[in-house]
Amino acid sequence: MTPVKPESPIKNAQVFSTGSGEQHEEHRFGSRLPKTLWALTSKSWVEIPINVFVLEHREGLVLFDTGLSPAIASDPNYISSPVGRFFLRKVFRLHIGPDDTLTRHLDNLGYAVGDVRKAVISHLHFDHIGGISEIPQADLLVSRAEWQQLAQPHPEHDWILREYIEIPGAKWQQIDFEPTDDPLFASFGGVCDLFGDGSMVLLPTPGHTPGSMSLLVRNEGWPPLLLIGDLSYDTELLMKGQLPGVYSDKSQLRSSFANVRSLKEQLPDLLILASHDPSAATALAAAVSSGQQFFSAA
Repeated sequence: MTPVKPESPIKNAQVFSTGSGEQHEEHRFGSRLPKTLWALTSKSWVEIPINVFVLEHREGLVLFDTGLSPAIASDPNYISSPVGRFFLRKVFRLHIGPDDTLTRHLDNLGYAVGDVRKAVISHLHFDHIGGISEIPQADLLVSRAEWQQLAQPHPEHDWILREYIEIPGAKWQQIDFEPTDDPLFASFGGVCDLFGDGSMVLLPTPGHTPGSMSLLVRNEGWPPLLLIGDLSYDTELLMKGQLPGVYSDKSQLRSSFANVRSLKEQLPDLLILASHDPSAATALAAAVSSGQQFFSAA
């Protein structure tokens, strides 16, 4: 008798990069120097991708973050504050062309921007919300704690650019994390099950920003995936507890690191994927390939 293949809610998972960038080594690996000092004086740079994750769920296409807008390279006043423009050049080197749009990259993968049903925004920094204007039909999911930063007098001081977030027609939805009796998530204090089938579960992972969140993806035949945004820039650093050079709250960040490591202990084959990790694309492709081999064997 031929075995019955288990139903998989997610057909495919891919990643692309809307351009690339460079960050200081101190930014990625941490530093004992004050942030402003190393930002102004450091000569060391590390190349990074600007990753967008694409998940093809049976209920519709889901994005995890939307990348960087090409307008940041073509519009000299994309960052409206002169101080912000000055520090942007000191903290990042961005490499993005006019074709590095969400529309173009999704088309290259065989999708249309109109296929996107939901976009999970890990946090509101400009390099994670750059494509939202291209998906006006999609629900934009952000944690309530993250959204509350827009009520502050100057969110742009933390690279949260209100004019590219509060755009006409954008379908923002603020996420509340609900208590759960699942011991897997006990340390997180709450979850949000995106489709009610357990395949995509949002988890609060504050620290990089006050309302940063991660996405746990579980699909038959794949190792579980955890998309962590900018919680860390490198999985190995996270597992060692090595903090990056930029964060909103050190205590929150350490707690989120510990929660993710606890999840990894319970799910030993958990694949943790950071938004600016150059190895994420190769690791994700291998994970999805293992699932295809699973179904071929079945």
